[in-house]
Amino acid sequence: MKRICVIEDELSLSELIKMNLELEGYFVEVITHGTEAFLRAFEMTKFDLVVLDVMLPEVSGLTICKEIRKYSRVPVLFLSAKGTTQDRIVGLKLGANDYLPKPFDLEELLLKVQILVTGVEEEMEVPLSIMTIGNFQVDFSTFEVMNLQTKSIHTLTKREIELLDFFNKKVGLVVSREEILDALWGNDQFPTSRTIDNYILGFRKLFENDPKNPQFFHSIRGVGYKFML
Repeated sequence: MKRICVIEDELSLSELIKMNLELEGYFVEVITHGTEAFLRAFEMTKFDLVVLDVMLPEVSGLTICKEIRKYSRVPVLFLSAKGTTQDRIVGLKLGANDYLPKPFDLEELLLKVQILVTGVEEEMEVPLSIMTIGNFQVDFSTFEVMNLQTKSIHTLTKREIELLDFFNKKVGLVVSREEILDALWGNDQFPTSRTIDNYILGFRKLFENDPKNPQFFHSIRGVGYKFML
């Protein structure tokens, strides 16, 4: 049975969501206080989906999502009375997988839940369709990176896309150059550890505000790299 955590302070809405999700065969736990959800962020690894209200008292859903991403890649579906494009961008940049404005159609909610939970079940080995790094949005289907401020477009190579996908699956973890080479190049003997260094330099020039003081692509001396969001 798939497990879903609903973080919503409006009791009538949280109970409605809980009842309908349970009718669909899910196990549902409801948290109604922002502070409790924030303090339990590390527990979200035991769930297959988190349905998270943005406008929570005490601690906002945005802050909770950011905290969850320190521990888990569990899918997060934001619910919010704010439905502007900028609001959705902020939520996605913090690590949410989808965004549903209030008021919403219950059938649409259930469909989004099914899609997100199914994605976890299948554990697809293809890259995510969209990934956000700082002010940049990476589209894995087109190999394009858009600057969300200037709207300028930069096209990546297939290998760069594969490397970004690898790092996305290893967020917060230290990975060696050898591990990266084995994962992406396999038995190909041509690349060296310096190859990875060159790719990282390119990513820093593209994604970092200050490439010499990176926020996302960190060097771990004597080991390799750590990617942070």
